[in-house]
Amino acid sequence: MSKEAQSRKLDEARRVMTICNACRYCEGLCATFQAMANRRAFSENDLDYLANLCHNCTACYFDCQYAPPHDFAVNVPRSLTALRRESYAKYAWPAWLARSFERNGLVVSLVTAATLSVVLLLALMLLDPGVLFGSHGGRGSFYAVIGHGVMVSVAAASFGFSIAALGVGASRFWRAGRSPGVLRYRVSRGAWLRALRDVATLTNLGGGNGEGCNDREDNFSNGRRYFHHATMWGFLLCFAATVVATIYHYGLGLVAPYPALSAPVVLGSIGGIGLLVGPAGLAWIKHRSDPRPVLLRQQGMDYAFLALLFAVSLTGMLLLLLRTTPAMGLLLVVHLGCVLALFITLPYGEFVHSTYRFAALLRFAAEQRSGGGRQ
Repeated sequence: MSKEAQSRKLDEARRVMTICNACRYCEGLCATFQAMANRRAFSENDLDYLANLCHNCTACYFDCQYAPPHDFAVNVPRSLTALRRESYAKYAWPAWLARSFERNGLVVSLVTAATLSVVLLLALMLLDPGVLFGSHGGRGSFYAVIGHGVMVSVAAASFGFSIAALGVGASRFWRAGRSPGVLRYRVSRGAWLRALRDVATLTNLGGGNGEGCNDREDNFSNGRRYFHHATMWGFLLCFAATVVATIYHYGLGLVAPYPALSAPVVLGSIGGIGLLVGPAGLAWIKHRSDPRPVLLRQQGMDYAFLALLFAVSLTGMLLLLLRTTPAMGLLLVVHLGCVLALFITLPYGEFVHSTYRFAALLRFAAEQRSGGGRQ
């Protein structure tokens, strides 16, 4: 995107925030407006911070007396969403992959299709049909299809790179918030605890009064909050299942697949259900939501991420249910292809918002506890 286009987005966000700062009707809605109230002017770093602090609940749009068709045309959710998307690319690492955020839905779809095609082609070329389409039972049956070393090395390389890229991007975003001219703040243990609490409870999706987001005009609903909970905790439980399975394998010498009531299977099953219900519910809410406060070109990124999460969970649950049947081999290959696509696209899609938003919530908690003041 050209510098002129980026400048226009910054100017629009600054204009909107200046009007909101004079009005302050929405100050009690969420952390974004509370952080805004501590500022008299808005630097580029301030605007990036406020954009990532915004949870896009849209309550402010429906509460605003200056929203369209008023001449001021204040649309905070759309303005901050546009800026938030730009911040993802601004702080991305490596920089040449930042263009993945442009037309991200297409990028994620192509990466997923390419990954699945390559994995399936390699499986058909390298595996004996009797192995790929045969029935396998007992411990180590997964590794009869794809070797443990291959699984671990590919997963570790792709996931490791994604974690590194996410970490560098979040670090760049955080350092920008420490630059001269921004509010002073000290990150105490209390600030960490508040930020973690806000993430765990999704407080800022409550619309300021606990009634939730405005999905359809003035109608409040906690549906988006609940489906976000299902998605977030589903992802974390699936990750926990992987960690426990790693301890089982390397620490206890127990080889997958594990019994139905074992810790990895129970955690993974609950998490998998969450990753079916959550993304499906969020996509449904997104589809029926009022389009006026929405940045439509952001929708492709959102839908692509939700679809990929759903595909990972669906193939994983099918693999669990059919692991003793001839369908296991092909399902394993497809599931691993979906997981690989997810790992590859994590730092360059909608998932990146989780790291930036946590950093913004931590900064907000630190600012609130430190009282504020310019450096």
